[in-house]
Amino acid sequence: MPLTADRPKCLVEVAGQPLMAYQLLWLAIQGVDHVVVSCGYQWQRIEGLVGDGSGFGLRVSYAVEETPLGRGGGLRKALGVLKGFPLPPRREREPVVACNGDVLTALPLRSMVRQHRRSDAMATLLLAPYVSQHGLVDVEQDGRISGFREKPGLPYWLSGGVYILSPEIEQHLPRKGDHETTTWPRLAREGRLRGYRYRGFWQPVDSAKDVSEAERRLERGALT
Repeated sequence: MPLTADRPKCLVEVAGQPLMAYQLLWLAIQGVDHVVVSCGYQWQRIEGLVGDGSGFGLRVSYAVEETPLGRGGGLRKALGVLKGFPLPPRREREPVVACNGDVLTALPLRSMVRQHRRSDAMATLLLAPYVSQHGLVDVEQDGRISGFREKPGLPYWLSGGVYILSPEIEQHLPRKGDHETTTWPRLAREGRLRGYRYRGFWQPVDSAKDVSEAERRLERGALT
């Protein structure tokens, strides 16, 4: 808010283009050919922009929620829609890419997919470095300040909102609710959740401040 007062978040504009336009073009460049959009609030506006996806070099379908299902429930419904389209036998067991609607990235998907295939994971999560939102002060035991660090990277990783999923994960997702508080912890306990560390361009867009930061990074050529 207030940018989402009259539109879904994926239609918020960054440097003159809706977030979704960047995502669809990125997916097409990475070799994705069919996208299912999990949507609800004002979904017709999304369809008005994207249509059948041909303008982005994709085939696009819609998994519309009549009542909110939560992120996990929405993902499960979208996987069900995708499963309804006939695929050649060799592709039926291929992993699926899922991503949140508020993330910009230049992630090369193929290397993440390769890592997923080599593992026994049911899901592989993009991990982005956690960067402090504030400058840090280095202070000694006696109170003497020895230096400053402007928004440094910290020794932690964030879940970056891009996932590679094995098809069988559908049955492990909630019909309603959030997969990050249900499915992910369970898979982690079972040893079937993996992370893919990525230090390239990744920008979440959760606030008006994030829009400004994303525009600055795009102007500096983050996607080129």
